Amino acid sequence: MSILRHSISRGMIYLILMAGSVGMLLPLVWMTSSAFKPLHEVMRIPPTWIPEEPTLDNFRAVFAQFPFGRYFLNSLITSSLITLSVVITSAMAGYALARFHFPGRDFLFVLILSSLMVPFQTRMIPLYQLAIRFHLQDTLLGVMFPWLVDAFGIFLMRQFMMTIPADLVDAARIDGASELRIFWTIMLPLVRPAIAALAIFTFLGSWEEFLWPLIITSSDVSRTIPVGLQFFSEQYGTNVHWQMAGALIAALPMLVVFFVLQRQIIEGIALTGMKG
Repeated sequence: MSILRHSISRGMIYLILMAGSVGMLLPLVWMTSSAFKPLHEVMRIPPTWIPEEPTLDNFRAVFAQFPFGRYFLNSLITSSLITLSVVITSAMAGYALARFHFPGRDFLFVLILSSLMVPFQTRMIPLYQLAIRFHLQDTLLGVMFPWLVDAFGIFLMRQFMMTIPADLVDAARIDGASELRIFWTIMLPLVRPAIAALAIFTFLGSWEEFLWPLIITSSDVSRTIPVGLQFFSEQYGTNVHWQMAGALIAALPMLVVFFVLQRQIIEGIALTGMKG
Protein backbone atom coordinates (compact mmCIF):
# COMPACT_ATOMS: atom_id res chain seq x y z
CA MET A 1 0.00 0.00 0.00
CA SER A 2 2.83 2.35 0.87
CA ILE A 3 4.53 1.54 -2.46
CA LEU A 4 1.31 2.40 -4.33
CA ARG A 5 0.94 5.66 -2.38
CA HIS A 6 4.58 6.53 -3.12
CA SER A 7 4.10 5.84 -6.85
CA ILE A 8 0.95 7.99 -6.95
CA SER A 9 2.70 10.86 -5.19
CA ARG A 10 5.66 10.67 -7.59
CA GLY A 11 3.25 10.62 -10.53
CA MET A 12 1.49 13.72 -9.23
CA ILE A 13 4.81 15.50 -8.80
CA TYR A 14 5.81 14.65 -12.38
CA LEU A 15 2.45 15.87 -13.70
CA ILE A 16 2.82 19.17 -11.84
CA LEU A 17 6.37 19.61 -13.13
CA MET A 18 5.31 18.80 -16.68
CA ALA A 19 2.45 21.30 -16.50
CA GLY A 20 4.81 23.95 -15.18
CA SER A 21 7.39 23.24 -17.88
CA VAL A 22 4.74 23.47 -20.61
CA GLY A 23 3.60 26.82 -19.22
CA MET A 24 7.16 28.11 -19.23
CA LEU A 25 7.94 26.81 -22.73
CA LEU A 26 4.83 28.17 -24.44
CA PRO A 27 6.16 31.78 -24.74
CA LEU A 28 9.45 30.49 -26.16
CA VAL A 29 7.62 28.29 -28.68
CA TRP A 30 5.34 31.18 -29.67
CA MET A 31 8.32 33.53 -30.07
CA THR A 32 10.17 31.02 -32.25
CA SER A 33 7.11 30.32 -34.37
CA SER A 34 6.27 34.01 -34.84
CA ALA A 35 9.83 34.83 -35.88
CA PHE A 36 9.27 32.81 -39.06
CA LYS A 37 5.77 34.12 -39.89
CA PRO A 38 4.62 37.14 -41.90
CA LEU A 39 2.73 39.77 -39.92
CA HIS A 40 -0.74 38.81 -41.09
CA GLU A 41 -0.20 35.24 -39.87
CA VAL A 42 1.16 36.40 -36.52
CA MET A 43 -2.01 38.46 -35.96
CA ARG A 44 -4.35 35.70 -37.06
CA ILE A 45 -7.05 34.49 -34.66
CA PRO A 46 -7.08 31.62 -33.84
CA PRO A 47 -3.29 31.52 -33.91
CA THR A 48 -1.19 28.94 -35.76
CA TRP A 49 1.68 27.31 -33.90
CA ILE A 50 3.40 26.00 -37.02
CA PRO A 51 4.06 28.67 -39.68
CA GLU A 52 1.96 28.11 -42.77
CA GLU A 53 4.07 30.55 -44.79
CA PRO A 54 7.56 30.23 -43.26
CA THR A 55 9.92 33.06 -44.16
CA LEU A 56 13.31 34.49 -43.25
CA ASP A 57 12.35 38.02 -44.24
CA ASN A 58 11.86 39.00 -40.59
CA PHE A 59 15.52 38.36 -39.81
CA ARG A 60 16.64 40.23 -42.92
CA ALA A 61 14.47 43.18 -41.94
CA VAL A 62 15.84 43.20 -38.39
CA PHE A 63 19.43 43.39 -39.59
CA ALA A 64 18.54 45.92 -42.28
CA GLN A 65 16.64 48.29 -39.97
CA PHE A 66 18.95 48.09 -36.95
CA PRO A 67 22.64 47.19 -36.43
CA PHE A 68 21.82 43.93 -34.64
CA GLY A 69 25.11 42.44 -35.78
CA ARG A 70 26.96 45.16 -33.86
CA TYR A 71 24.77 44.65 -30.80
CA PHE A 72 25.35 40.91 -30.92
CA LEU A 73 29.12 41.35 -31.23
CA ASN A 74 29.19 43.85 -28.34
CA SER A 75 27.27 41.45 -26.10
CA LEU A 76 29.53 38.56 -27.09
CA ILE A 77 32.70 40.55 -26.35
CA THR A 78 31.53 41.99 -23.04
CA SER A 79 29.99 38.75 -21.75
CA SER A 80 33.07 36.71 -22.67
CA LEU A 81 35.54 39.14 -21.10
CA ILE A 82 33.41 39.54 -17.96
CA THR A 83 33.23 35.76 -17.60
CA LEU A 84 36.99 35.39 -18.05
CA SER A 85 37.71 38.15 -15.53
CA VAL A 86 35.27 36.80 -12.94
CA VAL A 87 36.66 33.27 -13.20
CA ILE A 88 40.28 34.44 -12.86
CA THR A 89 39.74 36.91 -10.02
CA SER A 90 37.37 34.63 -8.14
CA ALA A 91 39.72 31.66 -8.34
CA MET A 92 42.74 33.70 -7.23
CA ALA A 93 40.89 35.44 -4.39
CA GLY A 94 39.26 32.18 -3.31
CA TYR A 95 42.65 30.48 -3.15
CA ALA A 96 44.14 33.30 -1.10
CA LEU A 97 41.21 33.33 1.34
CA ALA A 98 41.14 29.54 1.65
CA ARG A 99 44.83 28.65 1.92
CA PHE A 100 46.72 31.74 3.12
CA HIS A 101 46.77 32.96 6.71
CA PHE A 102 47.23 36.71 7.08
CA PRO A 103 45.91 39.39 9.45
CA GLY A 104 42.38 40.46 8.65
CA ARG A 105 41.61 37.50 6.37
CA ASP A 106 38.30 36.63 8.04
CA PHE A 107 37.28 40.29 8.24
CA LEU A 108 38.03 40.71 4.54
CA PHE A 109 35.93 37.66 3.72
CA VAL A 110 33.01 38.99 5.78
CA LEU A 111 33.39 42.35 4.03
CA ILE A 112 33.17 40.62 0.65
CA LEU A 113 30.09 38.72 1.74
CA SER A 114 28.46 41.87 3.07
CA SER A 115 28.74 43.46 -0.37
CA LEU A 116 26.25 40.86 -1.62
CA MET A 117 23.59 42.52 0.52
CA VAL A 118 23.99 45.88 -1.23
CA PRO A 119 21.55 46.17 -4.17
CA PHE A 120 23.00 47.31 -7.46
CA GLN A 121 20.51 50.19 -7.61
CA THR A 122 22.21 51.80 -4.60
CA ARG A 123 25.59 51.62 -6.35
CA MET A 124 24.52 52.92 -9.75
CA ILE A 125 25.14 56.60 -9.07
CA PRO A 126 28.69 56.21 -7.65
CA LEU A 127 29.53 53.73 -10.41
CA TYR A 128 28.27 56.15 -13.03
CA GLN A 129 30.30 58.97 -11.48
CA LEU A 130 33.40 56.77 -11.63
CA ALA A 131 32.68 55.94 -15.25
CA ILE A 132 32.38 59.64 -16.10
CA ARG A 133 35.59 60.47 -14.22
CA PHE A 134 37.56 57.81 -16.08
CA HIS A 135 35.87 58.61 -19.43
CA LEU A 136 34.30 55.17 -19.73
CA GLN A 137 30.85 56.31 -20.84
CA ASP A 138 29.67 54.82 -24.13
CA THR A 139 32.54 52.30 -24.25
CA LEU A 140 32.64 48.53 -23.95
CA LEU A 141 34.96 48.85 -20.96
CA GLY A 142 32.37 51.05 -19.31
CA VAL A 143 29.75 48.35 -19.88
CA MET A 144 32.03 45.74 -18.30
CA PHE A 145 33.81 47.39 -15.39
CA PRO A 146 31.15 46.99 -12.63
CA TRP A 147 31.07 43.21 -13.24
CA LEU A 148 34.73 42.33 -13.67
CA VAL A 149 34.96 41.12 -10.05
CA ASP A 150 32.13 39.17 -8.43
CA ALA A 151 31.70 38.70 -4.68
CA PHE A 152 29.57 35.58 -5.13
CA GLY A 153 32.26 34.06 -7.34
CA ILE A 154 34.89 34.68 -4.67
CA PHE A 155 32.62 33.13 -2.05
CA LEU A 156 31.90 30.09 -4.23
CA MET A 157 35.55 29.42 -5.07
CA ARG A 158 36.66 29.91 -1.48
CA GLN A 159 34.05 27.42 -0.25
CA PHE A 160 35.15 24.81 -2.76
CA MET A 161 38.85 25.27 -2.07
CA MET A 162 38.24 24.94 1.65
CA THR A 163 37.04 21.37 1.01
CA ILE A 164 40.36 20.35 -0.61
CA PRO A 165 42.65 18.64 1.95
CA ALA A 166 45.37 20.95 3.17
CA ASP A 167 47.84 18.05 3.06
CA LEU A 168 47.93 18.27 -0.73
CA VAL A 169 49.02 21.90 -0.64
CA ASP A 170 51.48 21.32 2.20
CA ALA A 171 53.06 18.36 0.39
CA ALA A 172 53.47 20.44 -2.76
CA ARG A 173 55.12 23.24 -0.77
CA ILE A 174 57.51 20.78 0.85
CA ASP A 175 58.44 19.49 -2.60
CA GLY A 176 59.36 23.06 -3.57
CA ALA A 177 56.41 23.94 -5.77
CA SER A 178 55.66 27.64 -6.07
CA GLU A 179 52.29 29.05 -5.10
CA LEU A 180 51.51 29.72 -8.75
CA ARG A 181 52.24 26.11 -9.67
CA ILE A 182 50.14 24.82 -6.76
CA PHE A 183 47.29 27.07 -7.83
CA TRP A 184 47.51 26.07 -11.49
CA THR A 185 48.24 22.33 -11.31
CA ILE A 186 46.53 21.28 -8.06
CA MET A 187 43.76 23.67 -7.06
CA LEU A 188 42.24 24.58 -10.41
CA PRO A 189 41.77 20.99 -11.68
CA LEU A 190 40.14 20.00 -8.39
CA VAL A 191 37.62 22.86 -8.51
CA ARG A 192 36.79 22.51 -12.20
CA PRO A 193 33.05 21.86 -11.53
CA ALA A 194 32.83 25.12 -9.58
CA ILE A 195 34.67 27.00 -12.34
CA ALA A 196 32.30 25.60 -14.98
CA ALA A 197 29.23 26.56 -12.95
CA LEU A 198 30.56 30.05 -12.25
CA ALA A 199 31.48 30.62 -15.91
CA ILE A 200 28.04 29.53 -17.15
CA PHE A 201 26.08 31.62 -14.67
CA THR A 202 28.32 34.67 -15.20
CA PHE A 203 28.02 34.51 -18.99
CA LEU A 204 24.23 34.15 -18.89
CA GLY A 205 23.87 36.97 -16.35
CA SER A 206 26.15 39.27 -18.37
CA TRP A 207 24.32 38.52 -21.61
CA GLU A 208 20.96 39.41 -20.04
CA GLU A 209 22.16 42.57 -18.24
CA PHE A 210 20.02 45.52 -19.28
CA LEU A 211 19.99 48.34 -16.71
CA TRP A 212 23.67 49.28 -16.58
CA PRO A 213 24.29 49.13 -20.36
CA LEU A 214 21.17 51.28 -20.81
CA ILE A 215 22.63 53.90 -18.47
CA ILE A 216 26.23 53.94 -19.65
CA THR A 217 25.75 53.69 -23.44
CA SER A 218 24.43 56.36 -25.76
CA SER A 219 25.22 55.10 -29.27
CA ASP A 220 25.20 51.94 -31.32
CA VAL A 221 28.98 51.65 -30.95
CA SER A 222 28.71 50.15 -27.46
CA ARG A 223 25.08 49.12 -27.01
CA THR A 224 24.48 45.49 -26.16
CA ILE A 225 21.70 43.37 -27.59
CA PRO A 226 19.17 43.74 -24.70
CA VAL A 227 19.39 47.54 -24.99
CA GLY A 228 19.29 47.40 -28.77
CA LEU A 229 16.24 45.17 -28.66
CA GLN A 230 14.46 47.67 -26.41
CA PHE A 231 15.18 50.57 -28.79
CA PHE A 232 14.10 48.42 -31.70
CA SER A 233 10.77 47.52 -30.05
CA GLU A 234 10.10 51.18 -29.27
CA GLN A 235 10.68 52.21 -32.86
CA TYR A 236 8.96 49.26 -34.55
CA GLY A 237 6.35 48.37 -31.93
CA THR A 238 3.67 47.50 -34.47
CA ASN A 239 5.91 45.04 -36.33
CA VAL A 240 5.45 42.13 -33.95
CA HIS A 241 7.03 39.64 -36.35
CA TRP A 242 10.25 41.72 -36.41
CA GLN A 243 10.28 41.95 -32.64
CA MET A 244 9.96 38.17 -32.34
CA ALA A 245 12.85 37.70 -34.76
CA GLY A 246 15.01 40.12 -32.77
CA ALA A 247 14.08 38.44 -29.48
CA LEU A 248 14.99 35.03 -30.93
CA ILE A 249 18.39 36.40 -32.00
CA ALA A 250 18.94 37.75 -28.48
CA ALA A 251 17.94 34.46 -26.85
CA LEU A 252 19.90 32.23 -29.22
CA PRO A 253 23.23 32.17 -27.29
CA MET A 254 21.44 31.35 -24.03
CA LEU A 255 19.57 28.51 -25.71
CA VAL A 256 22.81 27.17 -27.20
CA VAL A 257 24.58 27.37 -23.83
CA PHE A 258 21.71 25.57 -22.12
CA PHE A 259 21.37 22.72 -24.62
CA VAL A 260 25.13 22.18 -24.96
CA LEU A 261 26.02 22.57 -21.27
CA GLN A 262 22.78 21.53 -19.56
CA ARG A 263 24.57 18.82 -17.55
CA GLN A 264 27.09 21.34 -16.21
CA ILE A 265 24.27 23.79 -15.42
CA ILE A 266 22.37 21.18 -13.41
CA GLU A 267 25.54 20.06 -11.64
CA GLY A 268 26.41 23.68 -10.95
CA ILE A 269 23.05 24.36 -9.34
CA ALA A 270 23.44 21.25 -7.18
CA LEU A 271 27.04 22.05 -6.23
CA THR A 272 26.38 25.68 -5.37
CA GLY A 273 23.49 24.55 -3.19
CA MET A 274 25.68 22.07 -1.32
CA LYS A 275 28.78 24.21 -0.96
CA GLY A 276 27.02 27.54 -0.39
